[in-house]
Amino acid sequence: MEPVMANLRTAASYARTGNTALAQMETEEAVTAWKRLETNASSFPSPHTAAPLTEFLSRGGERLGAVAHALDSGDNVAAGRELQLLRQSFHQLRRQSGLYDLGDCVFEIAPAMEKLRIAATRFGEQPAPAHAGDTVAAAGVLRDRLQRCNDWARADIAERNEFRRLIDGAIASSSEIAHAAMAGDGPLVHRYLIELQSYAQLLDFRFG
Repeated sequence: MEPVMANLRTAASYARTGNTALAQMETEEAVTAWKRLETNASSFPSPHTAAPLTEFLSRGGERLGAVAHALDSGDNVAAGRELQLLRQSFHQLRRQSGLYDLGDCVFEIAPAMEKLRIAATRFGEQPAPAHAGDTVAAAGVLRDRLQRCNDWARADIAERNEFRRLIDGAIASSSEIAHAAMAGDGPLVHRYLIELQSYAQLLDFRFG
């Protein structure tokens, strides 16, 4: 399953950046591997033999078809949406199976990042300390999520230079964006927002 999810992460990244041909290649590889998963599902060890796995594979195959169709039509937004829904269903299946690891934690960064984006964008329309509350709160939630992911990382991953650069940089920036908001500095809040979005995307691409 992990190689397939890596295909999906890469396809989503390419779709987001407009590299349709590369997204199609990753999706085609995922489709081929998915068919093998459906064929061999009955041999999966517990807890993967549960009925949710069959439903997941069936709906996932349909979603992959929708992704391929969207990419063929040049609709990268729709393709990205279907890829996100498929990845979300995978993580839900893992939770139902009692599984959780760094990849699951990193996947859950995105909603916190989106809430901060909305709050920071609104702050940018009226940058003043009096309007900093939502941005500060959202930054705190994101920072807590990032710290949790840091705690979930296995020792061999936690010690990697790449992981340390991304997770430590994101944690630091989530603190700095709150300070910038409390100071009423709109341009600095925007700069940290862009930086955090890059960190979040790279964490998802490499460790999600």
